[in-house]
Amino acid sequence: MNPVFLDSGYIIALESADDQNHQAALEHWRRISKSIPPLITTSYIFSEVTTFFNSRNLHEKAVQIGNRLIKSASIKLVHVGQTSFFEAWNYFVQHQDKKYSFTDCVSFVLMKRFNMRKALSFDKHFIMAGFETLP
Repeated sequence: MNPVFLDSGYIIALESADDQNHQAALEHWRRISKSIPPLITTSYIFSEVTTFFNSRNLHEKAVQIGNRLIKSASIKLVHVGQTSFFEAWNYFVQHQDKKYSFTDCVSFVLMKRFNMRKALSFDKHFIMAGFETLP
């Protein structure tokens, strides 16, 4: 089974009942939970997710989610090193016509490196960059 990228917006939607995509993420997760594909995410996504919850005075939830991401057997957490950082920076510079975040660019570069075509994401930027989003 091909790996799938795990984006911050999907994780946040799963974990936040008041998120506009919560129901869609929950239903999708229930469908795939019996046969979860290998998931890959990055230290930048980890940072976005834990910062999101911590900034809403949900420190305990941020720690809980962070620990699940770190300890999960089905999620490979890739640390963004210097090479990936500069590849993502070049991608960012070359796409001035887009509103990609730098974290998006890091995700795109690593998705290409790991030959991933799909992302668990609600972010339209993945589609703009040529990837498929789920759900």
